[in-house]
Amino acid sequence: MAQPSPDPATEAFVTHRNLLFTVAYEMLGSAADAEDVLQETWLRWAGVDLATVRDQRAYLVRITTRQALTRLRTLGRRKETYVGSWLPEPLLTTPDVAEDVELADSISTAMLLVLETLAPTERAVFVLREVFDLEYDEIAEAVGKTQAAVRQIAHRARSHVAERRPRSVASPAETRTVTAAFQRAVETGDLQRLVDLLAPDVVALADGGGVKQAIPKPVVGADRVIRLFAAGLSRVGAALSVDPIHVNGWPALMLRLDGEIDSVLTLRVEDGLITGIYTVRNPEKLSRMERETVVSR
Repeated sequence: MAQPSPDPATEAFVTHRNLLFTVAYEMLGSAADAEDVLQETWLRWAGVDLATVRDQRAYLVRITTRQALTRLRTLGRRKETYVGSWLPEPLLTTPDVAEDVELADSISTAMLLVLETLAPTERAVFVLREVFDLEYDEIAEAVGKTQAAVRQIAHRARSHVAERRPRSVASPAETRTVTAAFQRAVETGDLQRLVDLLAPDVVALADGGGVKQAIPKPVVGADRVIRLFAAGLSRVGAALSVDPIHVNGWPALMLRLDGEIDSVLTLRVEDGLITGIYTVRNPEKLSRMERETVVSR
């Protein structure tokens, strides 16, 4: 017996779901919140008269953006009381995400941290224009602004991001090489090898969410970062295992203690040296690390 075909609303939503998730995730930096936004998007989409919709993709992106903006303002208040450093929720992705250079760059941990410094509407406009290449009239409808205002916001957001983004983004291949060298240094406890990989002004951030022990504020400078890792490695010893993975389209490391996922570590690499070390230990943010997440644009 043939299965009934999905209704047109469901079919359209399923077709664009990965895109909508990626839009929401880039705006929020949280997969859990992005999934909530998609639920809200579906509820609104299910009540739309499709005969009135000229472009289903644009309409769905518009609903998603509006819901994400509402959620983003709520998240802003939540982050004010967050314990320690806040880092984006990591996504386990396939290596081929890196083939779309712009997409991989836009969801990298370093870029998501830059996007955190934008106001909510600026972030929405930047993501929709620079990553998803929407026209200004579509963005204007999504954020409830005039086209002229959106153009001004886009210009301001681009300038803001350009001032704060990494000076020179390393290629995935270069990042993979440095990440592999970092892994060997951690596994062997070779602190001199680690010293050779770090930029003098390297910054280490860790997110334990108040649940797992983590450094409460950024650690700046190679000497301080080395002392931090030396103390950590001496505590865990042989219980630690390190596996290479891809997170948000980039090479990364999964750290396990006694076989259980403890943390996910990503590196920012510039000019062959590590300038940023981002470690997520918050268990709530590691719940998706057992399965790959599809991102698209």
